[in-house]
Amino acid sequence: MSPASPPYPQLLNCSDTPACASLTEMKFLGITLILGLLAGVWAQIIVVRPQCDSSQAEEAALVAQDYLNAQHTHGYKYALNRIEDIKIYTKADGDDTYVLEVDLLETDCHVLDPTPLANCTVRPKILTAIEGDCDVVLQKVGGVLTVTAFKCTTDESTEDMCFGCATLLPLNDTTALDFVHSSLATFNNRTVDVTYAVMEVGRMSSQVVSGGLIYFAEYVVVEANCTDDACVPLHDATAARGICSAKGLSTDHTVDCNMFSTLVKYPDANSPAAPATPSMALKDRGILSPRHGLRHHKLTALHDPQLSGFLSSESAESAEVVPVAPAVAGAAAADPAAANPDPAVAAGSASDSSASAEVPVVVVKRDVPAAPTSSVVAALTTQPDPIALVPVCPGRIRFFDS
Repeated sequence: MSPASPPYPQLLNCSDTPACASLTEMKFLGITLILGLLAGVWAQIIVVRPQCDSSQAEEAALVAQDYLNAQHTHGYKYALNRIEDIKIYTKADGDDTYVLEVDLLETDCHVLDPTPLANCTVRPKILTAIEGDCDVVLQKVGGVLTVTAFKCTTDESTEDMCFGCATLLPLNDTTALDFVHSSLATFNNRTVDVTYAVMEVGRMSSQVVSGGLIYFAEYVVVEANCTDDACVPLHDATAARGICSAKGLSTDHTVDCNMFSTLVKYPDANSPAAPATPSMALKDRGILSPRHGLRHHKLTALHDPQLSGFLSSESAESAEVVPVAPAVAGAAAADPAAANPDPAVAAGSASDSSASAEVPVVVVKRDVPAAPTSSVVAALTTQPDPIALVPVCPGRIRFFDS
């Protein structure tokens, strides 16, 4: 007799058949795909757009302002005028990337002036205000904001210019530079045991008055080492420096110079523990501004060592659509025809009404309802006001619209 067959079919080893091996491989690939999708969701970047006047945006904008001023080694300090836009890219690991667009205005404090920025005065439009438009990228790691890239454009504010007001001159205007050196000679004649040389011209302008053309100039001076008639500016970080303002002509003018009480030390926003020294701020600085032909000093145009990729997309105007307020509910109920625009349905309802006209009408006596009270009428006729949306950006203007 042959042995009895087992009551259940014998299980096969999956590795013994090609079909089972293929099935196992498909399961492995499926699990790998699912894990990859989960990792992609985990690493997804969330974009947040806070209000431009929020404390979050204000904190980032002030860090950007201080950092830009620290990198600006010629001309004057700039103050925040307006936050135009802000986006925060949040990763799952908690690190945030801030992308800001800010408007800045030039102040009357030179970058070497130790006066705190909060105590500096923004130049009014009548004196030809200079505005800076900057896109700034910041990283927030461990609660600390750090500037990683920026791009700036600097232009004169030509709006509301008055007729007959002073006009800015190029920083290499020869006649105006003669006026600068003549006024400095007048100041040196009043000093004792020290002689100053022109370190940098901040701005020059001219104006036509009743007596003719007069000049205005602002320039930074530095202590010089003079031998006979030749003077060499001292590049020592401890050399005395100041800023002079002059008005008039080369032969007839007034000049006033204020020496800086202390030398400015620029804090590096990326390394608070390692502030820049005055010698670093003065590195490679010439006697006159190297930006000849321009009428003002420009902010550093571009700084993006890590090629962040955020600056190019943020330079253009945002194409995002601002959400509109939702439609007022109940408008369709007030107009049944508008609530049911289907002509087929409308035709069907008309045919139903004509057919019902052939049916005998049963009259039922009922009480006439009382007239609605005034409060009910007001509730039925009053439409709710549309929802007023709070503008996200741009933010408030701190000085004037440039």
